[in-house]
Amino acid sequence: METIQLQRQLISFATDVVRLAIWLLVLMAVFVPLERLFAVHSQKVFRKSFLADLAYYFLTGLLPKMLLIVPTALIARCLHYAVPDDLHLWVADLPLWARLAAAWVVGELGFYWGHRWMHQIPLLWRFHAIHHSAEEIDWLVNTRAHPFDIVFVRLCGFVPMYALGLAQPMLGKTVDVVPLIIMLVATLWGFLTHSNLRWQFGWLGLLISTPAFHHWHHTNDEHTNKNYASMLPFLDRLFGTWYMPRKQWPSKYGIDAPVASGLTDQLLDPLLPRGENARVPTAQAVD
Repeated sequence: METIQLQRQLISFATDVVRLAIWLLVLMAVFVPLERLFAVHSQKVFRKSFLADLAYYFLTGLLPKMLLIVPTALIARCLHYAVPDDLHLWVADLPLWARLAAAWVVGELGFYWGHRWMHQIPLLWRFHAIHHSAEEIDWLVNTRAHPFDIVFVRLCGFVPMYALGLAQPMLGKTVDVVPLIIMLVATLWGFLTHSNLRWQFGWLGLLISTPAFHHWHHTNDEHTNKNYASMLPFLDRLFGTWYMPRKQWPSKYGIDAPVASGLTDQLLDPLLPRGENARVPTAQAVD
């Protein structure tokens, strides 16, 4: 029985790896030509840290999903009892499009604050700094992140959705399409907003995040700690973190503090006690 279970897990793992590899080829086929034609900054396809970011692509595509399933379901179940049953019954009667729209807004609100806390809380910033250490921005930087970073922000977004009954945790045989759709769209949109494309979308940039909007989030100048929203910029306007100058782009990216160069060291450093020789940065200053 244990052998059969192990075989199933190995097959599932291999399937996920193949799926990620196929998606990688599709993403490269889309973004590499676009970034050559509409680049903001001139940079090579196989830029500095490309191989490390490629490793992060597979790591963040495999590990967070396994880490999230059980804690998300348990937390959501506990919070579910704090919400009135009448609300759950009302939500259950909503058509799919309305539940999806409500879940999207609630989730985006959670993603916003989870992301903002990653910048403001020193312990969390130690993990998130890996993502911001990229000095050249393109589509692949989207998945350059510590697994704990991914897990924490996703929990902040998905748990409120589950608690309100807008979506069901992906645990068991029943599959709820709401979290699947939101995760797929958010991930694909993240590749777009990190891409090296000089697209601002005009007035649509007020409604949906753009490459220009998110590039300013990665700037390494006096305008740091802005534009936390993943897809809905109005949240930054609402909470006072909006910054979007017209026809301007950041001149430099990254962070000032040193970050370990090797993938293994980057994964372990945030977990180590902070000392004189620690290579993890401190949290960014906030207004």
